[in-house]
Amino acid sequence: MTGEVPTWEEVARTHGRFLYNVAYRLSGNDDDAFDLVQEALLRVRKGLETYQPGSMEGWLSRIVTNVFLDEVRRKRRRPVEVMPEDPERLLPSTPGADEVSDGLSDDVQAALRRLPDEFRTAVVLCDVVGLSYEEIAEAISVPVGTVRSRIHRGRRLLRAALQ
Repeated sequence: MTGEVPTWEEVARTHGRFLYNVAYRLSGNDDDAFDLVQEALLRVRKGLETYQPGSMEGWLSRIVTNVFLDEVRRKRRRPVEVMPEDPERLLPSTPGADEVSDGLSDDVQAALRRLPDEFRTAVVLCDVVGLSYEEIAEAISVPVGTVRSRIHRGRRLLRAALQ
């Protein structure tokens, strides 16, 4: 796919698990991760016409991160009361949280979930996704120095939570 713009179907098929992994690590739960991936794929469909071939995973990380941050802002503006689970609801067959392939233990995921959003986002994009500081800065629209600070503080908070 290098140098060539992929179709939406190719992106969804080839990078769906990657999107889910990033979304799960950002949101901390399966249902929210599915919602984030769905919204991210809608944005990918709209954005493919302007996509400039380069780091597909960097571009997709930026999209799913922006979807996550938009959702966090929306929830802060309008808190939602959670409805009870409907046992009759059918879920699509997709990988469960225990099948996420980046190898984070339940303890680490729980500690990540407790981090403030800005630190969790920076740590996940750096240490789980593997983006550079510059790519993270572009994805979350902050200076590189702020990214470095958030990663440092996020890792320190994570270390403290795991002790």
